Amino acid sequence: MMKRYYYVITILMLLSVYTANARSPRCYVVKLKTTAGDISLMLYNQTPLHRDNFVKLCKENKYDGVLFHRVIKEFMIQSGDPDSKKHESGALYGNGDLGYNIPAEIVPELFHKKGVLAAAREGDRINPKRMSSACQFYIVVGKKFNDEELNNVEKRIGAALKQDNFKLSPEQREVYRTIGGTPHLDLQYTVFGEVLTGQNIVDSISLVETDLNDRPLKDIWIISTELQQLNDRQIGKVRKNGNK
Repeated sequence: MMKRYYYVITILMLLSVYTANARSPRCYVVKLKTTAGDISLMLYNQTPLHRDNFVKLCKENKYDGVLFHRVIKEFMIQSGDPDSKKHESGALYGNGDLGYNIPAEIVPELFHKKGVLAAAREGDRINPKRMSSACQFYIVVGKKFNDEELNNVEKRIGAALKQDNFKLSPEQREVYRTIGGTPHLDLQYTVFGEVLTGQNIVDSISLVETDLNDRPLKDIWIISTELQQLNDRQIGKVRKNGNK
C-alpha cells in the first residue's frame, strides 16, 4: 500500500511539472546562421505584429543571403534589405522593402539596451506614425553612458517626442550606465526582441572595416534562419549554455 502511495505522489509531481511547463509562456527563438557566426534572437510577445511578421519571413527564407549592409561601431548592425542578396560590389543598400509596413508597437518597457532587436524605418518627416519596415532590422551594440550624457539624451528624446521634462526610468539609466545601448532611439523605433546568444558575434561584426556608406568592405550575410518555440525554463538553459 505504501509503494502505491509513493507511486501516486510521483505521478502527481510529474503531472505538476508538465502542467507548469505547458502553461509557461512560449517565445519564438530565431537562430541567424551568418558567415561571421551564429546569433540567436528571442522575439518578444509584447510586440505580436513584429514577432509574427519576422517569423513569417524566416519561414519563407526571406533572410537567406541578405547582407549586413550597414554597420556602425558603438551603435548597431543592420540587415534585412532584400536587394542586398545580389551582393553587388560597392552598391549602396538600405532602400529595399517588401511593399508594406508594420504599425508601430512602441512599448515603453522595451528600450534600446545593448543586444536588443529593433525594426528599421523611414524618418518622421515622411513616416509620422513611425511605422516599421517589413523586413529591415537592426541589433543594438551601443555604448555605456554617464549621468550627464543621459541627461542630454533625455532632452533629445523629449524634443523628438515633443514632451517637456521627459525622463528615462531609473531602470533604464542603470542599464545604460552599466550595460550600454542607444538610448536616443527610445520610444521612436519598435524594439521586438533581444540577443539570446551570440552577442560576441554581433560585437565582432560592428567592428569590421567599412566604406563611406558604413557597408562592410568584406561582405557578411545571413546564410539561413532556424525557428524554435521555447518556454522560460528552456530559454534560460539556452542562455546559460550560450554564455559559458
